[in-house]
Amino acid sequence: MINRIRDIRKQKGWTLADLAEACVPPTTPQTVGRLETGMRNLSLKWMDRIAAALEVEPEVLVRSENAEHPQVVATLGRDGPEALETTRDAILVTDLGGSGTLMVLTIDYPHGEYRPGDQLWLRQIAPEDAARAVNRDVLVPKKAGRFAFGRLIDRQGSLVGILPPGHGEKQQVVDGPAWIGVAEMLVRRL
Repeated sequence: MINRIRDIRKQKGWTLADLAEACVPPTTPQTVGRLETGMRNLSLKWMDRIAAALEVEPEVLVRSENAEHPQVVATLGRDGPEALETTRDAILVTDLGGSGTLMVLTIDYPHGEYRPGDQLWLRQIAPEDAARAVNRDVLVPKKAGRFAFGRLIDRQGSLVGILPPGHGEKQQVVDGPAWIGVAEMLVRRL
């Protein structure tokens, strides 16, 4: 089994020290480095501890040596594309974890920056956590099985204000939604 701790850590922009500190209880950067390189055995206990620190499911940390997996082969910088010294596993946003159920909104008609065929992946949060979703695109359930979609612009008490994508549309206000789906990833075929 190949372990993907380094790939996930780097995709999050963390150093060995950051990951070591995020572990409960904290560990040393050297220990994390040994786990990443296979110099130390990645036991189930360590898998659970590292996965919790990285906010991913433990099974995401390992993959079969025979499994094909998308690779990051280059980066696009100011001066154009540059090859990486060594390729690394691409970690899907959905594998990076987070609390809340994932859901998908498919786009059938152009709205604002969204095009037909787009898929917008959203993560469900509780309405009381709406402050962290201000100025983000959200899907909010309304009564009678309907939804409001747009930019979350305000929350006051149980009221949530949403500005639909598109020009000249009026703000929608939803009273007491059961949840708020916050846009996390856009999937668009080229």
